[in-house]
This record gives sequence, structure tokens and C-alpha cells, in this order.
Amino acid sequence: MQHIQLFWTFFKVGILGYGGGPSSIPLVHKEVVDHYKWMNDDEFADILAIGNTLPGPIATKMAGYIGYKVAGWLGVLNAVLSTIIPSIIAMIVLLVSLSTFSELSFVTGMTNAIIPVVGVMLFILTKDFFMKSKKDLGWKFSIILTIGNLILLQFLQIHPAIIIVVSLLLAFITAEKNQETGKE
Repeated sequence: MQHIQLFWTFFKVGILGYGGGPSSIPLVHKEVVDHYKWMNDDEFADILAIGNTLPGPIATKMAGYIGYKVAGWLGVLNAVLSTIIPSIIAMIVLLVSLSTFSELSFVTGMTNAIIPVVGVMLFILTKDFFMKSKKDLGWKFSIILTIGNLILLQFLQIHPAIIIVVSLLLAFITAEKNQETGKE
């Protein structure tokens, strides 16, 4: 039964994740955390952070890990294939038909209408992550981290993987120092 649920979850993500990885993340979260409860928000946030530091599409990386967590190596194969099969089929169909119908106004309108939906989904996920951060770190530190990361990403153009790796290292070092201080 888990393989069917796993396939259906990531097949839907593959079909509905219009716009690539960022738009599929809220869909994965909804299914994996809210619906099936295969992991909690903390685990999901960790997987998302680590997944963003690795090369390649985030949806397939997350599918691979979640598939492994739920059903082992067959789960990896199941989740990754169910994520990419819709894209492969859609690419073939869309490339053939888009070249034929790209000038039609309803095609352009459909594409433009989806953009705000994806934006709202990303905003809701961002708000949820910020509220979790606020709960764990407090308002001040969460706001400082948010503004600092915005500056690093948007204005200084530092790659997200660098920021995530440095943040993980700082958290590790801080945890180690706190643990040593607590022992003495």
C-alpha cells in the first residue's frame, strides 16, 4: 500500500509542480507532512535545506530521500520515477503542441495565470517556515536571519548552497560549544 501511496504522491507532484522545483515543494510538503505524515515539519525543513545544497532538481532529490525513508531502495526507484515520468511525457507533448499553438492568446493566458498561484503557494510555505523559526529561535533572531539571508541572496548574489552549508556549520559549532559548556 505504501508503494501505491508513494507513487501517487510523487506522480501528482510531477504533474502539478508547474514551474519546476520551487513550485513542487509546497505540494510535497502537503502530501508528505500533512496528508501521509511520513515526516514532520522539522524533518521536511532539514531535507529541503540539505537538498538545496546538492546539485540537481530538488523534487527528485526529495522524492529519492522520502522514497527511501518510506519504502527503502524500491521506494527510491518508485518515487523518483513517478516524479520524472509526468515531466518526460509533458515535455514531449508540450514541445510538439506548443510550437503549433504558441501564438494563441489562451495558451499565453494559461501560462500567465499559473504564476500567481505558484507565488501564493511559496508565500504560504515561507510563512510556515518563518513561524517555525520564530518558535524555535525567537522573533529577533528570526528577523535578523531573514533580513541577513535576503541581503546575502538577493543583493550580494551568494549561492544558497554556500549560505546553507555555512549556517549548518555555525549551528554545529554552536551546539558543540553549548554541549561543552553544559558539561563543565
